[in-house]
Amino acid sequence: MKETDAEKLALLHERFCDVCLVEKEVWTEIYMPRTFKDGTAVRTNLQDKYDVIIDDQAVEDALEANIPLGKAALSAAIQEYRTHVTFVKKA
Repeated sequence: MKETDAEKLALLHERFCDVCLVEKEVWTEIYMPRTFKDGTAVRTNLQDKYDVIIDDQAVEDALEANIPLGKAALSAAIQEYRTHVTFVKKA
């Protein structure tokens, strides 16, 4: 199921950025806690798994190029290309 909720998408984009920075590459699978309080994910043992789908290789290459530049650069790139990044929740 493709995620369409704006608040959840914002959190997924942020999580995607964090995972890419930790892994030092564009990651195509992320986990998100199911519980949120005041717009922030709360750590729990229950998590949802999402596939990250990037519909253009040039966008993936641009995101990859921004990883070594740090969180601000990668966050800006993710915002710039957010229409090309889709999160699909796995059952």
